[in-house]
Amino acid sequence: MTPALREKLAALGNDLTPDILGGTQQLMAGINNGMSPDTAVVRDISYGPDERNRLDIFTQGNPEGAPVFIYVHGGGFVMGDKHNEGSPFYSNMGDFAARQGWVGVTLTYRLAPANRFPSGPDDMQAAVQWLRDNIAGYGGDPDRIVMSGQSAGATHLAGYLAHRRDHAAGLAGAVLMSGIYDTTTCEPNSFAEAYYGEDRRGWGPASCMAGLLASEVPIQFSVAEFDPDDFHRQAAQVVAQWTETRGRLPEMHYLSGHNHLTPALCIGSDIVETERMIAGFVGRVTG
Repeated sequence: MTPALREKLAALGNDLTPDILGGTQQLMAGINNGMSPDTAVVRDISYGPDERNRLDIFTQGNPEGAPVFIYVHGGGFVMGDKHNEGSPFYSNMGDFAARQGWVGVTLTYRLAPANRFPSGPDDMQAAVQWLRDNIAGYGGDPDRIVMSGQSAGATHLAGYLAHRRDHAAGLAGAVLMSGIYDTTTCEPNSFAEAYYGEDRRGWGPASCMAGLLASEVPIQFSVAEFDPDDFHRQAAQVVAQWTETRGRLPEMHYLSGHNHLTPALCIGSDIVETERMIAGFVGRVTG
């Protein structure tokens, strides 16, 4: 992270206001280097019955038995997409994977409030099952799938690891960037209420913490310096409970100079901390 960009991100603040969301998107789009001309994309493949159960597949050359890297977008459970026309996001994540020699996948999922918990874990399971059944036809190894998610995407992925643990057991790894993991301690807001329901007394069964602690899937966690306070508290809770349960620290990265959005938005720019972090993890768990 450059000092000049860090200063601009710090000035936007920590709260997820329209100004920080739009301002960050504009800043990061301005420094994105664009998708590699060598990357091929197959878009809008259906992995389930809903119109939002769609995924894109990114490759370079003719991979065979390559690791598969999936990215699940954020959006507060109520918005977001795998690709926005005229924007580099989030095709930048699939292109990143293709540039590493992997098969990249970006996907969409059903949104709240029309679809509430456990729609997220259910959609993650459906996507993984489709990939296990079909990704070899695109050069990917179904036994070397690594999933990643940011914000609501990380929460849906955590829900899959926790609440669909038997199905998720075949994953090679999971990358969780700035997620909410314990619904019994997280800060309530309108986005969470749209997904979990207005009555917080019903949120307990959605908590991912116990399931994450019990999961055998290798997990890389991260939190951004300019994340809202609640994400810092969730990260601290992961570290404390993981260490108490397992006797060792989890792989938790503190992304200095980043805000809630930039760990994913910086991919494909000259800000390479996140690329190195993820590539190192994927190499370790799929090598």
